[in-house]
Amino acid sequence: MELVEATAADLDALVDRWYDLATGMETYSELNELAYSDVHEVPEDGFRAHLDDDDVTDYLVVHDGETIGFVTLREGRHPSRKYSTYLRIVNIAIDEDDRRQGHGTAVVERVRELARERGCDHLKVSCEWRNEGARRFYRNMDFEPKQADYAQPLE
Repeated sequence: MELVEATAADLDALVDRWYDLATGMETYSELNELAYSDVHEVPEDGFRAHLDDDDVTDYLVVHDGETIGFVTLREGRHPSRKYSTYLRIVNIAIDEDDRRQGHGTAVVERVRELARERGCDHLKVSCEWRNEGARRFYRNMDFEPKQADYAQPLE
């Protein structure tokens, strides 16, 4: 498994995979309801902006020459903290047919290496509160719960 930095030529693959990930998240909260009824309505602007943002990088997850997922990483800083420089996993998705084969674990291990190479002192990730599978995965990868986000729709 390798992570290959995405380019403008990869935008369609990123949008398709993001849409699958995002629609899967809809089941965990009404606040996850997408504004798009179809993947073709999703503008490329979000991922295109990543290409110009020095703090955000999208990678294709490639196994045996085939793209099987993607991961979005964002660097950040908390200058007032002892652990002050982090790499956040913003999105991580492995295609349905390639799940439960150790690819997600391999991605997180590679992200750890990237974080160390970039001089980061910790990793961050968040997941939906009701997504027990994701919570279990991150616990198994030695992530510790740190804080909880709360949300409220203003209707």
